[in-house]
This record gives sequence, structure tokens and C-alpha cells, in this order.
Amino acid sequence: MRPSTLHEVSERLMDGGDPVKELSEFLDHFYDRATDIQMVACFADEPIILKDEKLNALYGATAEYLSKRYRLSIVPAWVRGPHRFLREPWFTPSDDNLREYLTFTSPAEFRSRNIFTEATPLRRARTWQAEQRLEQRLTTPTEQEMQVSKLKSA
Repeated sequence: MRPSTLHEVSERLMDGGDPVKELSEFLDHFYDRATDIQMVACFADEPIILKDEKLNALYGATAEYLSKRYRLSIVPAWVRGPHRFLREPWFTPSDDNLREYLTFTSPAEFRSRNIFTEATPLRRARTWQAEQRLEQRLTTPTEQEMQVSKLKSA
């Protein structure tokens, strides 16, 4: 069963889980969520602080990036904790030839934590489904917007 929260990912790592596998499975779970409330719940509980500083920062970047990317109603406060930032830069991939490119293309949520990665990180096969739901949310008027529109036209 996939982890449903970043907290669960960190618990599995404490039990010897593979960081890449657990985060990948979490992302698949996240991208399958249909509503803002379900997506926000994925970040409700702060992940356990691990011995690996890179993973601690990565989880902060992941939660902030996905919250902003999918325009969720809240970005969890825990992402701003001091253990969610790196002192030294981390380039992923670590190829020296890509450093300049990664420095400029990394999303702000990663760059601010000294993590340098591709322009569209955290992609999975299910990402397109979440993108479609976001587009629907942004183009479909809410009930409140429809009521305001009716009042204006009356």
C-alpha cells in the first residue's frame, strides 16, 4: 500500500524503506487525489526529522511546491522549519555540466532550500491527471462565483 502522507514516507524510512521508492509511491497517491481537501491532507502531519538532512529539506520543498503548484488552500507551516533547509547546495542530478542550468531552472521552493533540480520536478505518470483536475478547478466557476454573477446581472 502506498504512503498517503509525507509523514508516512518518513516513518517507512525509519523502518528501513527506500527513499526513492517511498517518495515515488507517495507522489502517485498525491496525484490520484481528486480534491483540494484530499491533497492538503497529504501534508497535514509533519514528516519525522531524519538523520539525512537532504531528505528533510526535500520533504519541505515537496510539500511547498505541490501546495503552490496545485493551488491548495494552505501551505503547511512545518515547511518553514530550520531543518527543512540545507546549508550546502545539493544538485540533483549531480552532473557538474548541469549545475548552471539547474541553478536557474529549479523552482523557488527547491532553490530557497539550496536544492537544485529540473524545472518540473516530482513528475510521475499520474501527473497529467492532477494537472487536468487543476485546470477544471480553475475554469469551472464555484457556486459562490455563480451567485455573485447572478446578483450582478439582476
